[in-house]
Amino acid sequence: MVDVLGYRNVFGVLAPSTNTVVEPDYYRMTVPGVTPHVGRIHIRDQTLTSNEDFEGLLEQIRAEINAACERVLTCDPDYLVMGMSAETFWGGVEGNRQFTEQLESFSGLKVATGADAVRRGLDLFGAKRLGVVTPYQPIADENVRLFLSEAGYDVVNLKGLRCPSAVDIARVSEDELRQAILEVNGPDVDAIVQVGTNLSMVGLADEAERWLGKPVIAINAATWWHALRSNGVTDQIHGFGTLLREH
Repeated sequence: MVDVLGYRNVFGVLAPSTNTVVEPDYYRMTVPGVTPHVGRIHIRDQTLTSNEDFEGLLEQIRAEINAACERVLTCDPDYLVMGMSAETFWGGVEGNRQFTEQLESFSGLKVATGADAVRRGLDLFGAKRLGVVTPYQPIADENVRLFLSEAGYDVVNLKGLRCPSAVDIARVSEDELRQAILEVNGPDVDAIVQVGTNLSMVGLADEAERWLGKPVIAINAATWWHALRSNGVTDQIHGFGTLLREH
């Protein structure tokens, strides 16, 4: 339900309690009349040093997401934005469909996921061959690759940064991300995709598009763009990549 500040849209955002990037990123990219409101998914064990740890993180998300959703629904939003991307890629295209369906059924609202946003953006650009940057352990990288492959894309290069904890993802420097972008790029790559909502890359992606002459899709910019456009908000926003600036 709209209000005096969110007179166009009130978005409920679901984000892990360990995430310090996605919320300020959304505030940076907001437009007049659209307000984001975050429900925190409680993460008790943030360790991510192995595949097993990463699966444990996802188990925590699944156990806590409905409670976080219930809390954010009390502000009466008209749309939900998933501020975590790993779960939206898990299990490939069917896994994303099931996740979205379950969350929409529970909340009664439509939901923007990172996986759907990336797919929408790539289709808009006509990009098929991808370089991918993630903060994840190999098991999560495999699920990102699975989703993208099933959706019809070819992951040419993938760089997993293997961050040791959920909060350490936000501590990856711009220099490290710049090097990762260059590492996954190549003449056979149509677009770069960055996943992991706790990686701060929306500004760097905008710059990298100018160096590389190709789309660089940062997950937070893509998901915010997807949410805005799905609600008929067409404002062009500068400084965060081609999707928000031109589409």
